[in-house]
Amino acid sequence: MPEPVRPISLADVEAARARIAATVLRTPLVRLELGSGAPDIRLKLENLQPINAYKLRGAANAVAMLSDAERKRGVWTVSAGNAGQGVAYAARAAGVPCTVVAIETAPQSKLDRMRALGAKLVLVPYDVAWRAVEDHAFDGVDGTFIHSFDDHNFIAGHATMALEILEDAPDTAAVIAGIGGGGLITGVGSVMKAKRPAIRILGAEPETAAPYAYSLKQGAPSRFPAWQASFVDGAGGQSVFPRMWERMKPVVDGAIVVTLDETRKAMRLMAEKSRVIAEGAGALPVAAALTGKAGPGPIVCIVSGGNVDLKKFAELIDI
Repeated sequence: MPEPVRPISLADVEAARARIAATVLRTPLVRLELGSGAPDIRLKLENLQPINAYKLRGAANAVAMLSDAERKRGVWTVSAGNAGQGVAYAARAAGVPCTVVAIETAPQSKLDRMRALGAKLVLVPYDVAWRAVEDHAFDGVDGTFIHSFDDHNFIAGHATMALEILEDAPDTAAVIAGIGGGGLITGVGSVMKAKRPAIRILGAEPETAAPYAYSLKQGAPSRFPAWQASFVDGAGGQSVFPRMWERMKPVVDGAIVVTLDETRKAMRLMAEKSRVIAEGAGALPVAAALTGKAGPGPIVCIVSGGNVDLKKFAELIDI
């Protein structure tokens, strides 16, 4: 059974920062130059991590905190690709066997990278993977389960980027993060609300999979009624888990829903203006910032990952 939900403390985050310093990159924060009249947008480039995604932060912290007995058992996780890469990367460095229950429709580049990092893959449909995430269990896979978002140590690892944001952009007015399971925004929001509570923390979701925005309207964690798969595979779950609702509510100020076309345009804009390759989930925050709903800024948009097949990327930005 998962441990009870508890707040992410600054002490947890500072300890995680020291623990993962040799593994993760302190990523740059760069301005997206859009000209006068546009929001002041800064990009937190987590796509530059060794696995090209922020998930390495949480995975490195979670693996580092395993007991000797847990390491001997090996680890496993459920992932559309980025969390699986993070856990596989950290597990390989620690000499720990790793299995990933992976969504069979994940981009081939993500599947190939997980295998290259030494992970054993068990490919399953999206619904089966989501059920395993809900149940914290999957028949036939042994080892210590590292949840890809509902895990205190994973979230504390993600939260380390918030310390960097505050150091590099102390004038930040808002931070936007894509919401998949909710671990990223919980970690970042926990630090911001502890150190700079006036900074607005906003989630970004695609119109085809926006359970957090829907849950806010319902006033309770809910299942999104019209979920559809899309190229935004790293964000937009089928539902908000009650445990993650409990984590997010105190530290998240709202959600912005964007269209798939707006997301594709944001992918293209970042490529044109900053030469940044972002996957769909990584472009969601920029698409949200461009709606104007987060205000004039400065807005920090977390570019959560850049793991996208280049052929697919070219097709998506051909607009």
